[in-house]
Amino acid sequence: MSALWNLTLHEALDALRHGESTAVALTQAVLERILAVDNDIRAYLTLTPEAALEQAQTADALRAEGQDAPLLGVPIAIKDNISTQGIETTAGSKILEGYIPPFDATIVRRLKAAGAVILGKTNLDEFAMGSSTENSAFFPTRNPWDLSRVPGGSSGGSAAAVAAGEALAAVGTDTGGSVRQPAALCGVVGVRPTYGRCSRYGLVAFASSLDQPGPLTRDVTDAALLLQVLAGHDPLDGTTWPEAAPDYVTALSADVQGLRIGVPREYFAAGLQPDVERAVRAALQTFVELGAQVEEVQLPHTDYALATYYLIAPAEASANLARFDGIRYGFRAEGDFETVTELYARTRGAGFGPEVQRRIMLGTYALSAGYYDAYYLKAQKVRTLIKGDFDAAFAHVDLIAGPTSPTTAFRLGERTADPLQMYLADIFTLSQALAGIPALSLPCGFDADGLPIGLQLAAPALHEARLFRAAFAYEQATEWHKHKPAF
Repeated sequence: MSALWNLTLHEALDALRHGESTAVALTQAVLERILAVDNDIRAYLTLTPEAALEQAQTADALRAEGQDAPLLGVPIAIKDNISTQGIETTAGSKILEGYIPPFDATIVRRLKAAGAVILGKTNLDEFAMGSSTENSAFFPTRNPWDLSRVPGGSSGGSAAAVAAGEALAAVGTDTGGSVRQPAALCGVVGVRPTYGRCSRYGLVAFASSLDQPGPLTRDVTDAALLLQVLAGHDPLDGTTWPEAAPDYVTALSADVQGLRIGVPREYFAAGLQPDVERAVRAALQTFVELGAQVEEVQLPHTDYALATYYLIAPAEASANLARFDGIRYGFRAEGDFETVTELYARTRGAGFGPEVQRRIMLGTYALSAGYYDAYYLKAQKVRTLIKGDFDAAFAHVDLIAGPTSPTTAFRLGERTADPLQMYLADIFTLSQALAGIPALSLPCGFDADGLPIGLQLAAPALHEARLFRAAFAYEQATEWHKHKPAF
């Protein structure tokens, strides 16, 4: 058996159920791994070792009584924009430093009910606004495959923790690619569920019509296990789907005979790293060898996704972040203030980082009188066209495949001075978020520098099971998911 910290979720659960390990031993091994490597990787903002070991002891006691649960005794990390009762939740921002929520997010309650052990909170770009985890107000996270490179973002801490063995799995959030892109750059599996498949109650909101929590894991089976726990209707979130999620684990199958996979010509354009194109096309050939049918499709409005996203998401952010005023909770600027407006301005100016301020200003402008119709309303109309592209494509194919990211992990500091280049890191993940459909990234190779490459699969709304089926078949036919960073 591998080192305990290097197990997958399903391997760990098998070991626990067969008495080959205990939850305490498993949790202790992961905590020791964190102590050994996290000074270099910096995946965590907050660790809760005492609470984690108490939860592990409880899990062992329950198992000794003959009880079981889907994640009983396995240690998991949570992105720090998800509310955790009694544990600091900063969203990677100075303005929320010291904030301790009085409640758990719905997905955290689901994890606890499933018996998961909570290790702590992972680093992220401030308020999930970024593609590299360099926008964290506290420190950047580094990629376990190469410490000079970014892990992606905004769920970079979660992806890096899973890749480095600092958690058996993690939960992230995906607004425009923030689960899938770091999964690709760190060589793990990341899933963005259908919008509304998982509850947003307790998430620190960025863009409410786009935000969606999702799993980051070491393989496809683990992703299915974790999403099974996270997914489901929540009366506290009116956007969740009323029907229960299907059994994703039983959907896993190595049979993709006759599955129709569409490949958009728009995803293989200028700016795509040659090694990425080579690996993705090789993955498509593997699907052909497995019996799937691969054909070209068109998503003609893809080129407008970047502009559309960067009008809609900042507009929603400008409204959502108005609540951070320095009065009710979180950071407040020091000094005497003659007016409330001065308090707001100084608090928000000091509490928000440059990228968050940039997006608030952009979003406020797009919503302002005289510009709403020209920018925000028009962006919503284009969003409808983008969704229509997917609807038309899915009338002929079962899945859509392509690269997750146009490049492998770039170097720390390489794009911080050029916001547009940073935004382009999510060029292949924005459309699915705008359309509200599920998408999954899984490893499909390495570039010449030994950095992971991600293959992205997308399915019609509520068809996550189809994603898992295809991804599992590819994973079983290849060895990419077995490679680990030599860290």
